[in-house]
Amino acid sequence: MSGSLSGAMRASLAALGAVLLVASAAGAAETHNGPGVSDTEIKLGQTMPYSGPASAYSSVGLTELAYFKMLNEQGGVNGRKVTLISLDDGYSPPKTVEQTRRLVESDNVLAIVGSLGTASNSSIERYLNEHQVPQVFIATGATKWGDPRHFPWTMGWAPNYQLEARIYARYVQRHVAHPRIAVLYQNDDYGKDYVKGFRDALGDEAAKVIVAEASYEVTDATVDSQILALQASDANVLFNVSTPKFAAQSIRKVDDLGWHPLQIINSVGSSTGAVMKPVGFERVQGLISAH
Repeated sequence: MSGSLSGAMRASLAALGAVLLVASAAGAAETHNGPGVSDTEIKLGQTMPYSGPASAYSSVGLTELAYFKMLNEQGGVNGRKVTLISLDDGYSPPKTVEQTRRLVESDNVLAIVGSLGTASNSSIERYLNEHQVPQVFIATGATKWGDPRHFPWTMGWAPNYQLEARIYARYVQRHVAHPRIAVLYQNDDYGKDYVKGFRDALGDEAAKVIVAEASYEVTDATVDSQILALQASDANVLFNVSTPKFAAQSIRKVDDLGWHPLQIINSVGSSTGAVMKPVGFERVQGLISAH
């Protein structure tokens, strides 16, 4: 995702504005306001990777802060100022837990809104539901978020990763005559969600056409060794499931090796500003993605 607002983020912010309008109207009718709501303010919280391996997504938090600044300059919501407290979690689940507890127990926010990352949000989902704190518009497309029976206080907003992966698999089936597919993925729920959707869409053919898989950890310095291993499989398709830092590294390494598979990169790693431009547009010609 680049520093500019995507269509999905615009939709998210618009939906959040509607929710705030309802919350503010309800608060005005109450003689006693709940946590994070006063007669003059609505207080929200979130965590973002302003540092760490996914810091390219700091633009998401900065954009949302700018949106609420604009909203407040226009009078807020029913006369209430909206304060978004956006804290750095470094894309580290233990830090997400620490910062979220601070937001709920010290800052007394109304809701956790837009926190980024599958592992990060997973680490706080049970805590927020037990405390009945809304966890809404979270910035991850993991399939797991649609579970109102067990986690009624949690709601995602991004298209789910498995659905996106199915679209890529069908593209390969239609446009590559004899596919030999290599898969690079992040070794967590985020990466595995994509791989599951991709394999499910390929069906019985998956075992035949996927000739190599390699995973990486978010703490890895590079994915050079993984790309070398995948190249050795003689694959003619590379399905790349990675966050921006590793997406940029892998695209660059593929080009340096003179390897020319059809490259499919997931939406998470296809940022123009954080991946394509730094790598060099001449290196990404023909690359397939949802963006």
